[in-house]
Amino acid sequence: MNPETQYEDSVSIMVLENIKNKLLHAFRTTAEPRASPESSTDPFSSSRSLQANEELRRAKIDGAISWLRSELLEMRSQDRQLAQTLLGLNTEIQRLRRESDPVLLDSNSTDQH
Repeated sequence: MNPETQYEDSVSIMVLENIKNKLLHAFRTTAEPRASPESSTDPFSSSRSLQANEELRRAKIDGAISWLRSELLEMRSQDRQLAQTLLGLNTEIQRLRRESDPVLLDSNSTDQH
């Protein structure tokens, strides 16, 4: 693994961690327990409900993070393909310049005579 790829991985991990923290905060504030008439009569039901909500919240966050990870990997793949295309184009431009330079030099020398 080259240093550039390691840097990209580190940045990707930091971005994902930041998004994860934001999602955790967002879901935490929206998933706060609400008082209901049944929860006051059955503490076990309330506990199970809170646990189920927490598991659902975590599953949603994990799903969102997985989706983001796959999107970032796809973007990285597209970036590499684009870089290869640009390098190929640059190589072709340089080759064409080398091929056309002798022609330009020959036409300049015949114009001067």
